[in-house]
Amino acid sequence: MLEPPYDTGFPVPRLGAGLQLLGEYKGGGFTEPRYIVRRGDGQVVQLSRLLYLVARAIDGRRDTEAISHRVSGRFGREVSAENVHYLIETKLQPLGVTVPFGQEDDQVTGPTADLLLVLKGHRVIFRERQVARIARSLAWLHRPTAVALVLSAAVAMEIWLFAVHGAMTPVLQVLEQPVLMLVVFALTVASLVFHEFGHASACRYGGARPGAIGCGIFLIWPSMYTDVTDVYRIGRGGRMRTDLGGVYFNVVFILALAGGYFVTGQSFFLAAIYLAHFEIIEQLMPAVRLDGYYILGDLAGVPDLFGKIKPILRSMLPGRPVPPEVSDLKRSARIIVTTWVLTMVPLLMAELGYVLWNLPRLLETSLRSLVEQLTGTGSAFADGQFAAGTVGVVGSLMLICPLAGAAYLSVRLGGRLVRYVVRATEGNLRLRLLIGGATLAGGAALCAAWVGGVTPQPLPPQPPIAPILQPGVPEIRPLRPVAPAPLPSVTAPPVNLAASEPPATELSATPSESGSADASASASGSPSPAKSPSPRATRSEPEPSSTRTTATAGPSPSASSSTPGPSESPTPSEPPIPSFTVSFPAPLPT
Repeated sequence: MLEPPYDTGFPVPRLGAGLQLLGEYKGGGFTEPRYIVRRGDGQVVQLSRLLYLVARAIDGRRDTEAISHRVSGRFGREVSAENVHYLIETKLQPLGVTVPFGQEDDQVTGPTADLLLVLKGHRVIFRERQVARIARSLAWLHRPTAVALVLSAAVAMEIWLFAVHGAMTPVLQVLEQPVLMLVVFALTVASLVFHEFGHASACRYGGARPGAIGCGIFLIWPSMYTDVTDVYRIGRGGRMRTDLGGVYFNVVFILALAGGYFVTGQSFFLAAIYLAHFEIIEQLMPAVRLDGYYILGDLAGVPDLFGKIKPILRSMLPGRPVPPEVSDLKRSARIIVTTWVLTMVPLLMAELGYVLWNLPRLLETSLRSLVEQLTGTGSAFADGQFAAGTVGVVGSLMLICPLAGAAYLSVRLGGRLVRYVVRATEGNLRLRLLIGGATLAGGAALCAAWVGGVTPQPLPPQPPIAPILQPGVPEIRPLRPVAPAPLPSVTAPPVNLAASEPPATELSATPSESGSADASASASGSPSPAKSPSPRATRSEPEPSSTRTTATAGPSPSASSSTPGPSESPTPSEPPIPSFTVSFPAPLPT
């Protein structure tokens, strides 16, 4: 074994603590091959072939002269000791790959990507040795025969669930019972863990070594992750399999849930299947650093798509040279990345503008809902409804997390924009004042729109769609207009005002028709209200599964009747008199 040649006068470089040499980035979208190393802090660095050969030749014993001979033989060209010293001091050392000359310990610091949408606060759940055992036991599921069987069974199950059985009915049944909601929540968490097992087992099946599985905070949402950095040294097919392994294991988990339903007949298994579909859709979205983002990046052969946004946009400016970050991309990779940038940037800008325009509406509605949710959840616990209160806590987190995440993202994004403008306008006071004035004018116009009521108003209180997630929140039901009950049709005898003398008999109803009470009232000379049955109108109570029906009864057959005299025939052209009878007293004797 070679000893350090201290007497040669050449320095002996050393690699940073925990540095891993991962090898060539196979299937990359670059014109020249790239090589991957991973620092002790977890940061992945891309190197050229020459720099990677220099780093690979550093073992802590060889000096720059010995390294130059080793690199020259593998690179195919002469590389002197001075060249090696220059590459180490100006390239590898600033990247945190090698230890600065003269430093005693091996701890190094290098530039880190200040990623806006990245997982933070990592906590390991399954260590690397445990993950290796789990991945080895589940790797057989990625064999072609097993994949074909799983996908065929999944297609049959989807047809049965959505076309035959119905997917929404189990969800509604679960929403009625808080305990079942907690069971579905636990199954969803188990699905997330099994999703990570899919990444790890696919990584192992492709020939790479999976790392630890843990959890972290994405924005402020709790999220899980699997360390599969070793896939950078396998081919593109292996990386794509690893990226899709999580979604594939979601499908396997769905089939297991379907089996649980067929064995037990419990509907909460089908409700968990329904929610698992949304998890799959979310994972396939390429907007943020989820599975869809890495699938698209590996398809293009570019490890970091977000890092290409700025170079791609700069390359589109007329009269500007193409940045090297874009010029070294293959044509196919450049088309994919440019399409992604031109799609994502307008979407993100439009979403930002929409949020700013609707900010008062969003804040007021969200805060009102949050106060109602927290109050109702507290009342549920106070009343001893622990299951409903626990479900209410989950619903509260579903309201708090988007609000806090939006606030965190706004602060981070605003700070970045301010720092970028300050750096871009350094030494140009006029441009800085112009940008500042335009920003203030735009902010003032937006505030005036908020205050003046030009922007959309907050939503009125609505009944909760899933009351079980909002215990104690009043179920406000919109009032439905009720048709007034029809008045009964009353026919009364007209009064003959043209008679020369009053009739000799009363014009009231006979006792046999109107009752003894009316007869006595008529004899005493006081008017008597007619007794008629009230009209019937039925209105069914509003129910989610029934339609509203109303039945209006026709007029009463005889609300009040009287027997007119022979000369007192009713005149059809005269309007009917309301439901009361008028009695005239008998003529006084002369």
